[in-house]
Amino acid sequence: MDALRTALPVLAAVAGGLVLIWLLLLVLLWLRRPDDLTVREALRLLPDVLRLVRRLAADRSLPTSVRIRLWLLLGYLVSPVDLVPDVLPVIGYADDAVVVAWVLRSVVRRAGDAALERHWPGTPAGLAVVRRLAGRNDRPTPS
Repeated sequence: MDALRTALPVLAAVAGGLVLIWLLLLVLLWLRRPDDLTVREALRLLPDVLRLVRRLAADRSLPTSVRIRLWLLLGYLVSPVDLVPDVLPVIGYADDAVVVAWVLRSVVRRAGDAALERHWPGTPAGLAVVRRLAGRNDRPTPS
């Protein structure tokens, strides 16, 4: 019983610290979101984006560090553990869209636009949205 009394404040402090870190991560995700991120657009493209990520991850011509990031992203998207639970309407999927945008920006910076365009399975309009999510508004999408 005495061990429980001494351990309880430590457990409460650890739990409080974890909650604080989680809240800080949420704030960071919100602050670092793409300016023009439309969650509805990103969710509509989710099947094509998942195929894109899988194709990029399997492309052995890309650097290993890029491919590892993509496999980790796929694991995060498939995992039931999320920063914000998906059962919460809209915001539950918003964190997934932000994480996808982060990884795509990183991948496109390292692998280039050509890899993104080569592996995109959807429409040119969808590619334009993905390019916006990846922070690549500098070039028009090919027709």
